[in-house]
Amino acid sequence: MNLFRAAASISLLTLVSRITGVVRDMLIARFFGASVQTDAFYVAFRLPNLLRRLFAEGAFQQAFVPMVASVRQTEGEERTKRFVDHVFSILAPVVILVSILGVLIAPVLVWLIAAGFRSDPEEFSLATSLTRWMFPYIAFMSLVAMSAAVLNTYKSFRIPAVTPVLLNLSFIACSLLLAPHMSQPIYALVIAVILGGIAQLAFQLPALKKIGMIPSFTGFRTALADSSVIMTMKQMVPALFGVAVAQLSILINTNIASHLERGAVTWLNYADRLMEFPTALLGVAVGTVLLPSLSAAHAAGNEDRYNELLDHGLRLIVLLGIPAAIGLFACADGLVAFLFGGRAFTGEDVRQTAYGVIGYSVGLLGLIAMKIVAPAFYARKDIRTPVRVAALSLVCVQVFNLITVPLFHQAGLALSVGLGSLVNSGTLLYLLRKRGIYRPLPGWKKHFLAIICSSFVMLCVLLGVQWNIDWSALSDPWIRRAAKVLAICAFGAAVYGAGMVFFGFRPRDLRPPKDRADEE
Repeated sequence: MNLFRAAASISLLTLVSRITGVVRDMLIARFFGASVQTDAFYVAFRLPNLLRRLFAEGAFQQAFVPMVASVRQTEGEERTKRFVDHVFSILAPVVILVSILGVLIAPVLVWLIAAGFRSDPEEFSLATSLTRWMFPYIAFMSLVAMSAAVLNTYKSFRIPAVTPVLLNLSFIACSLLLAPHMSQPIYALVIAVILGGIAQLAFQLPALKKIGMIPSFTGFRTALADSSVIMTMKQMVPALFGVAVAQLSILINTNIASHLERGAVTWLNYADRLMEFPTALLGVAVGTVLLPSLSAAHAAGNEDRYNELLDHGLRLIVLLGIPAAIGLFACADGLVAFLFGGRAFTGEDVRQTAYGVIGYSVGLLGLIAMKIVAPAFYARKDIRTPVRVAALSLVCVQVFNLITVPLFHQAGLALSVGLGSLVNSGTLLYLLRKRGIYRPLPGWKKHFLAIICSSFVMLCVLLGVQWNIDWSALSDPWIRRAAKVLAICAFGAAVYGAGMVFFGFRPRDLRPPKDRADEE
């Protein structure tokens, strides 16, 4: 498998998803601004998203993907289908019950995640109502996550990568067509979430049918009699703690933001969205392709292949992650003004959101690298190590918050997350090397030096060309702001590319070592 080609394919489709996501956020920012309503909506949307990441995309995928890859490698297709059926027979009832419970205890959940809303009964009531309407979303998205895991294991990466576009299109349609005609327009976004969840699940079913993996219900007892299911559940327990640690950090930070000035939750959300753009395009894309291949290499006992895949993934992340972090740092104001500024989203909103983007950019490489170094452990069915390191990272984030929040307010929360991600990914990489799991291949010193030098030149150029531009003034029409910031970003990327060529980098260096295991 050509890791770069496969990851590039995922990145291209993810780019489509992120572009539609940006259009979605542009519309929400312009129509709703940074207000009590948007703060309530983003808190309410975070709750089902938190549980989705906890049970579905997080712990479940970390335990399920290596297991289904192992079952397929060692026991064949028929046994794999039975395993998928058994997992579905447990997952579906559980997530439905969790959804029902979330609707019932919504006020408690809002109090836990945004205690600052208690000072405004109207805001607290709105967040509670929005939460109740959106909580069933977790049931749809948990099944979407399972479907995506199966498709990725069969190296059908495109359908899962493009699926999130449907949620974004749902938001866009509801914002434009429903919101203007509703007495409380914010509820149009709730309808968008529900319709988006249904559409994403329906979209993946034909792809599952094509590979003969449409799950069927076999009964709870039958499913629990499957030893591979029991192993998956055992792997999920430490994974739940690991993902819970990361989500607890988000929960704490959201709670802190709810005590800050009005709009802080929304500012932080938009900064997070900008940070997720490179994280998804680089980290998620490479990690999605890498985890099934690492799992298969480990299951086959091919440790050399495992090491080559991991090394190549890390080189891609460093090559693209460092300039992406510098680009976000240098162009934060321009990007926020271009994407969100205008109408209800004021110059002050632009400035405060940009501060959050700068905070996240400090740790962007760590956030991206996490998508590579953590799967290196999951592929070996070692979930406990990432859990322990994630707990360490959580403690570090809260220690950083004690320093950064008084100094930088909501931007300090973003900075703490970034610094914590560097601690997390750096510690995991250290343990991979210490345990002899990862052995860097030759050429790293030259590779890294070229990236640092080229990135430094790019940083100087980006800061220089923006020296006299006040993006938060929003004085230019939107189309002129867009042209300026896109031209500046393109120029910075060209400078970085020219620098890499100057230092000896060539496109052929992106090619992975010869695939000795499953050459295609």
